[in-house]
Amino acid sequence: MNEKPPRQTMTTPIALTIAGSDSSGGAGIQADFKTFAAFGVYGASVITALTAQNTQGVRAIHSVPAAFVTAQMDAVFDDLDVKAVKIGMVAQLATIAAIAAALSRVRPAHVVLDPVMVASSGDRLLPSDAVSALLRDLFPLASLVTPNLPEAAALLGEPIATDAAAITHQGRRLMALGAQAVLIKGGHGQGAESIDYLFRGDDVIALAAPRIPTKNTHGTGCSLSSAIAAGLAKGETLETAVRNAKAWITQAISAADRLKVGHGRGPLHHFHRFY
Repeated sequence: MNEKPPRQTMTTPIALTIAGSDSSGGAGIQADFKTFAAFGVYGASVITALTAQNTQGVRAIHSVPAAFVTAQMDAVFDDLDVKAVKIGMVAQLATIAAIAAALSRVRPAHVVLDPVMVASSGDRLLPSDAVSALLRDLFPLASLVTPNLPEAAALLGEPIATDAAAITHQGRRLMALGAQAVLIKGGHGQGAESIDYLFRGDDVIALAAPRIPTKNTHGTGCSLSSAIAAGLAKGETLETAVRNAKAWITQAISAADRLKVGHGRGPLHHFHRFY
C-alpha cells in the first residue's frame, strides 16, 4: 500500500492594520484588507475610528475610545502571530498613547507608520494637537514611516519639498526623529514620473514610476503602506517590500479607471491581477 506523504504545514503570514474605517470601501481598514488579500496575507484589524465618507469627502468621524483600541490590540496579539503592523489613521491624542503602549509591550518585528493627516478629499483626519504625540510616541517604534510630500512638510513645519535636495533634507530630518527608515512618496509632485525616496541609514534610494493621469487615487497611501507591511509579513527585506509595493500600487492606479465607483475620487483597483 502506498502511503501518502505527510502534509506539510506552512506558517500563514499575518499582518495587522490599525486604522480608521472608510464606509465607501476605498481607503482605511477596507483598503488595507483588500491589499493584504491581493498579496496573499491574512489580515487582522484594530479600528481607531469610524468615518462616514464616500468618494466625494468625509462627512463625519466617530473616534473609538482609546480603552477599546487597547482591548482590540490585546485580543489580536494574545492569539495571532502578527508578523507586521501597519498604522494608518490614529484619530486622536489618546489613541496614539494607547497604540504606543501596546506596541511597546509586544514589540512586533515590523511597524509601518503611515502618518495619515488629511484625506484625499482634503478633509483633516488628525487634530493638530496630536501631531507632536505622533512624532514623539510612534516614530521611535516605526520600522518605516511613509509620508507623502505634504505630510512630510507638515510634520516638520516646512514648505512642501519641490526638488530632490529638499526631499533629501526632509527625509534626513524625519529619520532623526527616531524612525528606522522613511519613504517620502512623490505622488503629489510634478513631472512625468512619480518618484518615491527611501531613506535607510546613510542610503537614499529613488524609486521612479510613470505618473498616471487619473483622478481615481482614493486610498493610495493606505494601500501602499499596507502593501509594504504585507511584504514584510511574508519575510521580504524592507527594500524588496517597498519595491514590490511600488510596482503593485502603480498597476493598481493604472487599472483604477476600469472601476466605476462613486462620483468623486474613486478607488484603486486592488484586484487588478485577478479581474
